Amino acid sequence: MPDIPPPSPVTARRLLAGLRGAFDAAALALAQRCAIEGRLDARRLDAHQVPSFELAWAAAELLAAETAVGLLGPDAGDLDRRLALLFAADAAASVTSRLEAIALDLGLPEAPLRALRDDPHGATFRRAACGSPALEAAGLAVAAAGGEVGAFALDEPHALAQQSFRRFSEEVVAPQAERIHREDLTVPESLLQPLREMGVFGLSVPERFGGSAPDDREDALLMVLVTEALSEGSLAAAGSLITRPEILTRALLAGGTREQQAHWLPRLAQGDPLCAIAITEPDHGSDVASLTLRATRVPGGWRLDGAKTWCTFAGKAGVLMVVARTDPDRSLGHKGLSVLLVEKPSFEGHEFVCAPEQGGRLTGRAIPTIGYRGMHSFDLAFEDFFVPDSHVLGGEAGLGRGFYFTMAGMVGGRMQTAARACGVMRAALKAAIRYGGDRKVFGQALADFPLTRAKLARMGARLAACRQLAAAVAALVDRGEGRMEASLVKLLACRSAEMVTREALQLHGGMGYAEESAVSRYFVDARVLSIFEGAEETLALKVVARSLMERALGLAGSAA
Repeated sequence: MPDIPPPSPVTARRLLAGLRGAFDAAALALAQRCAIEGRLDARRLDAHQVPSFELAWAAAELLAAETAVGLLGPDAGDLDRRLALLFAADAAASVTSRLEAIALDLGLPEAPLRALRDDPHGATFRRAACGSPALEAAGLAVAAAGGEVGAFALDEPHALAQQSFRRFSEEVVAPQAERIHREDLTVPESLLQPLREMGVFGLSVPERFGGSAPDDREDALLMVLVTEALSEGSLAAAGSLITRPEILTRALLAGGTREQQAHWLPRLAQGDPLCAIAITEPDHGSDVASLTLRATRVPGGWRLDGAKTWCTFAGKAGVLMVVARTDPDRSLGHKGLSVLLVEKPSFEGHEFVCAPEQGGRLTGRAIPTIGYRGMHSFDLAFEDFFVPDSHVLGGEAGLGRGFYFTMAGMVGGRMQTAARACGVMRAALKAAIRYGGDRKVFGQALADFPLTRAKLARMGARLAACRQLAAAVAALVDRGEGRMEASLVKLLACRSAEMVTREALQLHGGMGYAEESAVSRYFVDARVLSIFEGAEETLALKVVARSLMERALGLAGSAA
């Protein structure tokens, strides 16, 4: 096929700037509908969930497109240019459609969006960026690059860490991943011990406590790089191992006493004990403020009674970070919650019973799942289980502050989940490229068909945009910002992982549906990503859309 040059980024930037203006207007209009006397109202927010959801998704796609196109300097390579502009063209169409839905819902004027959609320069750009010839050219380039897309500049220490963990993932994790998944095994010591030795559990622990994180700042980018690399080998057997210690580490740094920090952080950095996070309850899901697990004060400590669910790695873990209601007044909502650190023996199997000398009982049962096997998520039942006062995070001053300590860890957890999604996408895209080159259909390689190339192009463009956005948001987090953006990149990357793994499986045909094919594991593993670390709907409505509307109201107030 003839060489098709990619279009200029100039038109893309102008198109995205127009969409940004339209987006800001929609955000302000929606915020005003959801506010009373300049403050967002919970009832009105609930009444406008549908346009709020569209606003959150428009924000994610628009920021990802702006980031990808913004990285296109004069020295950008042909592949980077093609994929960034392809994603921008697709994102512009999607964002426009979402903004039109919001305008229709709110009864806003349609003329501004119609003008953007009908702009002849935009139409020319879209044809050049995502017409059939452009898609074929981009797909060929993605295949030629072996799926190595979305690169961003790294300094030497970060580049070396990425190389080291990618090599470990390929040589140690990937060969064990299929057996762990198909036999529903617990992550074995043959993976855990080498990772301990590599310091992976101490990536978020400051150096002064025996970890590798800087004492004076964050290093979210390193966490993103390591998580992505391990997830490429296996999401459940490696890529998710460091999320829980990071959440507990951040909670300890945010609210732990000096004694608690000195006791727990060096041990977490060594991966001994491993830890799990017990937040979700059977009747409340992502509604943390409504949690009911009861902690009753007794001499020397507390007694826990109630249930938790979806507590990942609870069997293998030696300590559980448990969010419990220490104040019986339910009207306090999240202000009645505290964090208790529950120690327990490590168990290998799918069920356990813990009956310590202090009395009480803790039982756990692994929840059978279609994917994400290896870590195992547990149902937990606490019956009069004793926890000493020393294990209340923050001590007496920490009572009632459990919600805030938990949220301190969630930004990093959501960044990691975005990185996990990118790792799974990398594995799926590479598998699709290999299979497309090997598989013969109607007398020619599957990879030679225009539709295959178009699929590879869009898979590559989506992966590249998610990787670059994750790196950009990591820089925000390192500056102490980016709480909303961390949720935003999780939204986009996790849904993108479903799309990319779906297309990779589809390109494999019947073999993709067979368990003997790794791509079937990527597909079922990817499905969990939009659910945990904050369900997609909760993040979109309660974090992203709300933050966007608060920002819009604040800017409007400043301008007035």
